[in-house]
Amino acid sequence: MISRRSLLLAAAAAPRPNILLILADDLGWADLGCYGARDIRTPHIDALAQQGVRYTQFYANAPECTPSRTALLTGRYPHRVGGLECAIGVGNVGRYDEAVWLQERGELGLPATEATLGQMLRGAGYQTACIGKWHLGYAPKFSALRHGFEHYFGVIGGNADYFTHFEEGGAPAIYEGEKQVDRPGYVTDLIGEEALRWLGQRTPAKPFFLYVPFTAPHTPIQGPGREAGRPGYAAMVERMDHYVGKLLAAVPPDTIVIFASDNGAMGVGSNGPLRGTKTTTFEGGIRVPCILRYPGKVKPGMESVRVAMHMDLTATLLAAARVKPARRLDGEDLLGPAKERALFWRYKRMENRRKAVRRGNWKLVVDNGREYLFHLGEDLEEKQDRLQQAPAEAAALRRLLAAWEAEVKAPRLAGFRGTVFG
Repeated sequence: MISRRSLLLAAAAAPRPNILLILADDLGWADLGCYGARDIRTPHIDALAQQGVRYTQFYANAPECTPSRTALLTGRYPHRVGGLECAIGVGNVGRYDEAVWLQERGELGLPATEATLGQMLRGAGYQTACIGKWHLGYAPKFSALRHGFEHYFGVIGGNADYFTHFEEGGAPAIYEGEKQVDRPGYVTDLIGEEALRWLGQRTPAKPFFLYVPFTAPHTPIQGPGREAGRPGYAAMVERMDHYVGKLLAAVPPDTIVIFASDNGAMGVGSNGPLRGTKTTTFEGGIRVPCILRYPGKVKPGMESVRVAMHMDLTATLLAAARVKPARRLDGEDLLGPAKERALFWRYKRMENRRKAVRRGNWKLVVDNGREYLFHLGEDLEEKQDRLQQAPAEAAALRRLLAAWEAEVKAPRLAGFRGTVFG
């Protein structure tokens, strides 16, 4: 008979899994072949879906870049950090009241005191690299190197010209570590090739965590052949898929691989039948594609209707790596049983104040003061406002939202007293 102690010792001795986390930028819910796209070819991402589980009710923690990335790396609602509820503006600009207040104090970014996925995995012996878009602060004290990543290369801010590598306004955007560098090439290619180079130079005996946040297909819409419009967008996604295929071929076959988007699409992207776009808390702004491959743990070819968020990926990866979180997470392990819970969103930008809460199939949306109530099980497109038909449900969700807002107040905003917008 095998003792419990023997089982625990065997588990402790088992190798920790390698991890590849790939994030697309502004990719719409319906912009992959495996999610219904007809004009975009994504054979490698589609194959990844066949090797693992494809989530159909997966959400970004926010309808914009910076807060989604904050949640993904911390495993917590981004509101707990403070000042990161919308994308940091080009050149380190705060875009709403608290963000402006922090920027004036040189504090607009993800503090190194926040426990991140990179820090926690590196502390457990992982080799770590972030190669791609950072967008969590311009100052060196907010860099990827201060968050547990041994190596960083990519776009430091929100976007860059894919050929010249300059941000809007003319500042250079490509960095290696904490230094600006000039490396010619198409940005998607630069990210993909650097990730492949890092994989080729890693120490095989140690587990790795490679985070690859592509900038594609975020604006400017520039295909590798300088295509524009929807054809350019499609070419950008297809080029990213090309590198996803190369990365999948370069990692060991038992590597945990996750592919997701940071928020919904806008412009020429497609969110399919979903209402709204990036920057809104309607489904089109926050419901995103997500695929998880974990050989031996996840049955291939699965489709999951489990309701989940970016912060759940953090909890899932830490659990798979057998790493105890440095602080309490808001996310849950997607390989464990689903728990009854409500999910929350709040987005601030200039005068805009957008919120949402989902519990079961009911979802309350507050868009600049106007309320909507939807039943997503019967109305995926959010066309039927049921606020008048179900006032008790709306009131319950309203109370949940208010309680959550009070609970996630950020300590570092304790000194904020004024308002700049609205």
